[in-house]
Amino acid sequence: MNRNDLRRVDMNLLVLFEALMIERNLTRVGEKLFITQSTVSAALARLRELFDDPLLIRSGRAMEPTPRAMQIFAELGPAMDVISAAISRAREFDPANSCNVFRLGLSDDAEFGLFPALLQALREEAPDISVVVRRANFLLMPGLLASGEISVGVSYTTDLPATAKRRKLRDIGVRVLRADDRPGPLTLDEYCARPHVMVSFSGDMSGNIDLDLARIGRCRKVVLAVPQFGSLRALLRNTELIATVPDYAACALADDGSLRADPAPFDITEAELSMVWSGAQDNDPAERWLRERILQFMATQ
Repeated sequence: MNRNDLRRVDMNLLVLFEALMIERNLTRVGEKLFITQSTVSAALARLRELFDDPLLIRSGRAMEPTPRAMQIFAELGPAMDVISAAISRAREFDPANSCNVFRLGLSDDAEFGLFPALLQALREEAPDISVVVRRANFLLMPGLLASGEISVGVSYTTDLPATAKRRKLRDIGVRVLRADDRPGPLTLDEYCARPHVMVSFSGDMSGNIDLDLARIGRCRKVVLAVPQFGSLRALLRNTELIATVPDYAACALADDGSLRADPAPFDITEAELSMVWSGAQDNDPAERWLRERILQFMATQ
């Protein structure tokens, strides 16, 4: 197909195809694009004719993409990003009158400890926007960015798509949370002797803290692993349990006075909390506004 042949291609079909590949459900695509399910079905039929492939095959309540659909999606995504960015650059972003939907990926510690202040600021400046938060970590972030399911993410990150950009927000310091009222911080012996709660998205019972302890010939006993920070306050209350968490999450958990947040009794290797985003949206005015607010409210001041 040459570029003149593109005149017979409806761009709306490509937008709908991208939504179908992400949602894999006709009803959800209709809700997302504010069109009826019958319109989605008709568009899917046109897409199948255009690409000469079934594209999506029903499997129970979901729809599974064909290999050809996966190939098209992988090739189409970057092109759609470039087109979207080119159009967006031609517009000024007015947060006070915007109805944009922003899609963020946040690690649980960032969502719990840092996101509330950011959300309040976003709501005050842009009251009609919507924000969708996806749970992300260093394992999930690359896929979420590459698929376009999020435009920006905040987490500890390692490998990223080649087109992604990254900016450090802060070093991730740690604090030791406990519910008892014994004076002074814990000694190293006390820290190692107490039972530990660990927040682990993947269900692991050890992490970087254990590596730091091993370097000095010590260890701890993790007796409970939970997937989210929000439950720690209730879990630690009236127990000997302790939890070692990022400092910003510790501040949020201890703000009601029911928990103490003390420095760790040994040196801990600090990780970095970073903001990452799709390079194709680097100059999008709305996305740049969002990244500026993330930098303002989630970075070390």
